[in-house]
Amino acid sequence: MFVDEVLLRVEAGNGGDGCTAFRREKFVPMGGPYGGNGGHGSDIIFKVDEGLHTLLDLRYQKTIKGPKGENGRGKNQHGKGAEPTIVKVPLGTVVTDMETGFILADLSHKDQEEIIAKGGRGGRGNTAFKTQTNTAPDYSENGEEGEKKFLKVEVKMLADVGLVGLPSVGKSTIISCISASKPKIAAYHFTTLSPNLGVTRSSDGRSFVVADLPGLIEGASLGEGLGDKFLRHIERTRVIAHVVDMAGSEMRDPYEDFLLINKELGEYNKKLLDKPMIVIANKMDLPEAKENLEEFKKKVDCEIFEVSAAMNKGLQQVVDRLADILDTIPMNPLYDESQIESNVLYKFKKEEPFTITKENDCWVIAGDEIEKIFKMTKFSSDEAAYRFAKKIKRMGIDDKLKELGAEDNDQVRILDFYFNYKD
Repeated sequence: MFVDEVLLRVEAGNGGDGCTAFRREKFVPMGGPYGGNGGHGSDIIFKVDEGLHTLLDLRYQKTIKGPKGENGRGKNQHGKGAEPTIVKVPLGTVVTDMETGFILADLSHKDQEEIIAKGGRGGRGNTAFKTQTNTAPDYSENGEEGEKKFLKVEVKMLADVGLVGLPSVGKSTIISCISASKPKIAAYHFTTLSPNLGVTRSSDGRSFVVADLPGLIEGASLGEGLGDKFLRHIERTRVIAHVVDMAGSEMRDPYEDFLLINKELGEYNKKLLDKPMIVIANKMDLPEAKENLEEFKKKVDCEIFEVSAAMNKGLQQVVDRLADILDTIPMNPLYDESQIESNVLYKFKKEEPFTITKENDCWVIAGDEIEKIFKMTKFSSDEAAYRFAKKIKRMGIDDKLKELGAEDNDQVRILDFYFNYKD
């Protein structure tokens, strides 16, 4: 089964909790804090496995979770960091964050691996908080939460040349003649239900990869027929080879077929029409093919090659010309920098550390930074709670509440924790 797109949730491991402990040994007066830090949570890493060709292994996985780092222990023993969670994917896999729309990874190189979700850092033990003015801190931190993301994972095949055309124009027959690929070939529409890849070789030994893509029909870019399910595989190709039934054996006009497919390519992605294109005039052994070709040449300004895939005639000339074209085309990246999450403007965009709204009679404080501080605070210790109060005061939350009109004993909420405001 060919599976080239899945939706998946990933949750990196949380950091281990820091430990609150004190050194109590005979002959060691004033032993002091002795709690170790927690270990780092597991990162979620996507890695290329050239033995895979589909995403079938991920199809039935709703969520991938990384293990938590070990908690810190007494005697200043730090918790062990969790091993990264490796997710193996085929070459050509693209990972998109569904919430932001940014590309997280384009895995297009052998053995390439990318961190998709980072594990949380371990919480600090009370030893880490020892200062000259606080020599025996009685608090530690919880581990930081790992990143959680909802992803679209899709395979976009790494082919140099893409064969496109309507159903039953002979694409599968062509790829079976020029490579060792053995696609299913039959005299009915949509025989090809998934892309076929084949390695072909020119007369002088230059090799490249050709993809036979399932037949497109009018409305494919909007989901008709097999829809846009396989149009994504054309995006990586450097040359488009448009196969046309020049004999009109399906009672269609070859020129109208050519215009229809170009229209669908453009509606899916306008950049596809900027790629170098050749026309393979197939079925030239059939009646009326020559007459149709003469009319076709008057309307189309494109390199046209006459072939008969059924009789294996003219195909080597096409392969040699494709090899020449590929030699002149550089390998360009699939995505612009503006689409990738590591883009500097996106990655370092300054966000407000908190927001304050009023729901009924309760002030609600929200924001990634304040929620992270809250989650990492262990409120079992009065000293930790006091430290948290000082932090939110330094962030300006107290002043902001006062500015908004908060009064003594007004209820304030952070996540699911309620407390009373005091000026």
